[in-house]
Amino acid sequence: MDICTEHPREECGVFGIYDPAGDCARTAYYGLYALQHRGQEACGIAAINDRELSFHKDVGLVGDVFTEDLLDTLGGTMAVGHVRYATTGGGRRENAQPLSLKYVKGTLSVAHNGNLVNTDELRTMFEYRGAIFQTTTDSELIAYAIAQERLRCGSAEEAVCQALKGLRGAWSLIVMSARKLIAGRDPWGFRPLCMGRRGDAVVFASESCALDAVGARFERDLDPGEIVVVEQGDVRSIRENCVNASSHLCIFEYIYFARPDSVICGQSVHQARVEAGRILAREHPVEADVVVGVPDSGIDAAMGYAQQSGIPFGQGFVKNRYIGRTFITPGQLSREQAVRIKLGPLRAAVEGRRVVMIDDSIVRGTTCRQIVELLREAGAKEVHMRVSAPPFVAPCHFGTDIPDREHLIACQHSVEEIRALIGADSLGYLSLEALEQIAPDACCGFCGGCFTGTYPIPL
Repeated sequence: MDICTEHPREECGVFGIYDPAGDCARTAYYGLYALQHRGQEACGIAAINDRELSFHKDVGLVGDVFTEDLLDTLGGTMAVGHVRYATTGGGRRENAQPLSLKYVKGTLSVAHNGNLVNTDELRTMFEYRGAIFQTTTDSELIAYAIAQERLRCGSAEEAVCQALKGLRGAWSLIVMSARKLIAGRDPWGFRPLCMGRRGDAVVFASESCALDAVGARFERDLDPGEIVVVEQGDVRSIRENCVNASSHLCIFEYIYFARPDSVICGQSVHQARVEAGRILAREHPVEADVVVGVPDSGIDAAMGYAQQSGIPFGQGFVKNRYIGRTFITPGQLSREQAVRIKLGPLRAAVEGRRVVMIDDSIVRGTTCRQIVELLREAGAKEVHMRVSAPPFVAPCHFGTDIPDREHLIACQHSVEEIRALIGADSLGYLSLEALEQIAPDACCGFCGGCFTGTYPIPL
């Protein structure tokens, strides 16, 4: 489990590439490295060489799972990769992606970011048709649906298009057959997916930072419901499933999930977080001496708060960069000790000062209380907490691991009660009205169901 479970768990990251020059597995490796923040439980790469499929996947980080020899063996003129955090299904090795299979029509590899809401219905239907599942993930349902449709359809892209019509929920998907690379988003646009080019290569990724990492030029985001097919360098778009008038991108991409150097739907993630901090300063001003951010996603918002308020920005914490997010299992260390290992307060920045501490969210409240205590132990005279998101009041059903209401502190306590529980001198959340203001350049709408309890589609 994460050593600091105050934050929602990440989703997953997907990457795909077609490159006639070959060595696509190595490019996918670098792309997955750039997406590692989206999932640290498992990873995998599948590649096609002369229509033959090879793949490798395992639990662990990208740098630990793959070696030079493995990447040389995989090669590939096409490749698809995945970094995983489990939302549906556990963290077992067999649940690692891409999911690769051989069937009567050839080979298929699937990498999926998101979460289906009709999983039980689909699994029951397929099991009564004789399906035998090897994993506990909803991603295997997608692979099975595509393979089944392929038996009736004339092409892989037609099979993908027909299979996706039976799904409900969130998916950004990359599918690789022996000859084609196919990428697609759900009609509601819950999860991001973009496309870029590097010479003759075509690249897909969950975030634009992965395109930058492999030297690809960002071309565009895929539209909700769109399917893009790459075959021998030819790129074509299928818009048959583009049925919704507006997008419902997860707003938490801007608040926490995405890397600050990514651009999603035309909006810089860094600028969105800075703007959240600026709005926080207007909504919840306070007299203080220094503004600090909780690494990493709280730092940009802290910069915005400092800019708007005129209070100097400072580095309040030193983060231990040598700790993997999964280095602690339950019972090994107390939660408090885990936080102390991960974060060290910078005494020189906070001692004797009134501190504004910015973080991106409060889930259960336990970790926030410990971080406030760390600042007080380092000599902070006052600690005022500001949160660059509204309170969580509902779980997410579309791929973000936000717990049920009974585990959300905002469902059990008022803001004043939460302030007292975490030991802060004051507490302020970003307002619901400010959510869309943090991403004014984004060319899409948003889902904020975890903050409102209202979702874009029926559950």
